[in-house]
Amino acid sequence: MLYSLLLPDLHVDSVYDIDLNELKKRGIKGIITDLDNTLIEWNRPDATPELVKWMKELKEQGFAVVIVSNNRQTRVSKVAEPLGVPFIHQAKKPTTSAFRRATREMGLSVQETVVIGDQLFTDVLGGKRMGFYTILVVPVAQSDGFITRFNRRMEKVALNWMRKRGKIPWEDSNG
Repeated sequence: MLYSLLLPDLHVDSVYDIDLNELKKRGIKGIITDLDNTLIEWNRPDATPELVKWMKELKEQGFAVVIVSNNRQTRVSKVAEPLGVPFIHQAKKPTTSAFRRATREMGLSVQETVVIGDQLFTDVLGGKRMGFYTILVVPVAQSDGFITRFNRRMEKVALNWMRKRGKIPWEDSNG
């Protein structure tokens, strides 16, 4: 079923609501995360103090992290490099090549890695196509760039379809 490729394994309000101990219990050792509207607003130029603290906690707990973004190198590097986090830019999500490259760079398997993002048609679909455990977060900004606005409209259609069929296990106020 197509909807199963769009349905995340977990839905949370923010990356800060992800239970890291629960990820460890699942055998997760690596995190592939989107950047824009997942970690920070799409138009924020650099990491927030809260994000810096969270990344530090991830590293202290032994998680490998790679930022995988469809955005340009200048945008992604400006955030990732000061955090000391490797990144893949212009990832062309939901294609799987950047996800494969990220797991190779971390030296981890799909089963040991989680994909975190704010979009069904890029992050969740790309992750699910390879069999990753996926976490959908509520976008941190209420606005989006041009292409993302189109994706959000399509996402709303898909979510409404899944909601009507009882496929969405979380409470959702965006419907």
